[in-house]
Amino acid sequence: MPELPEVETTRRGIAPHLEGQRVSRVIVRDRRLRWPIPEDLDVRLSGQRIVLVERRAKYLLINAEVGTLISHLGMSGNLRLVEAGLPAAKHEHVDIELESGMALRYTDPRRFGAMLWSLDPLNHALLINLGPEPLTDLFDGARLFERSRGRSMAVKPFIMDNAVVVGVGNIYATEALFAAGIDPRREAKSISKARYVRLATEIKRILIHAIERGGTTLKDFIGGDGQPGYFQQELFVYGRGAQPCKVCGTELGEVKLGQRASVFCPKCQK
Repeated sequence: MPELPEVETTRRGIAPHLEGQRVSRVIVRDRRLRWPIPEDLDVRLSGQRIVLVERRAKYLLINAEVGTLISHLGMSGNLRLVEAGLPAAKHEHVDIELESGMALRYTDPRRFGAMLWSLDPLNHALLINLGPEPLTDLFDGARLFERSRGRSMAVKPFIMDNAVVVGVGNIYATEALFAAGIDPRREAKSISKARYVRLATEIKRILIHAIERGGTTLKDFIGGDGQPGYFQQELFVYGRGAQPCKVCGTELGEVKLGQRASVFCPKCQK
């Protein structure tokens, strides 16, 4: 599933081609996503100028003069720019054609993404209860420490909780815990403030670096320019269960936490 760096990479790729452009028409070939695409999306968006393309957590917000298109890439979706009128292949469900002659094309083989319309996106049911963005000053180690008090759940699903902080998915939670030297199985309440400060720092560092590298391509993800991400070449632990640790050589362990595979080094992470 695309995580925050992949969504941010997509935003940066498509924003320069969308912002300031007027939508000429919207072509919907299949409305059957996680939630049905609104029947009147073409009427609402066509003729409007796109003002700004933003990101909130893993959602892309394509802000028009009146209203916002909320898009989520689901497990296998991507948004990329193509020439308007380019014949669509299988799973290419939506084209937002622009007066520039380009089109924003949404592809989603598993159809688990979303394209919804809202006049008040930040108060939409999907966004209103989200925690702070990890790359802002609203997120730090002190917040993690305060929110973890009394929490007996393992630290990895704790930092993946969108009410605690948004956008720290499985890949980057796994990598940040390794970088901070924290065993993902430890109870959230058992970790000191100092260690949470380091963990927050590593979350920020790794997310920023992943964005700079274009995200992580494990199977389906490509950016808005049609290119894969390259951060997967630098993964220390994610997806490397039973392989030697790149730091100490110890065989990496693997457990399930919150129904997600969690790889860790039994020597480097305590």
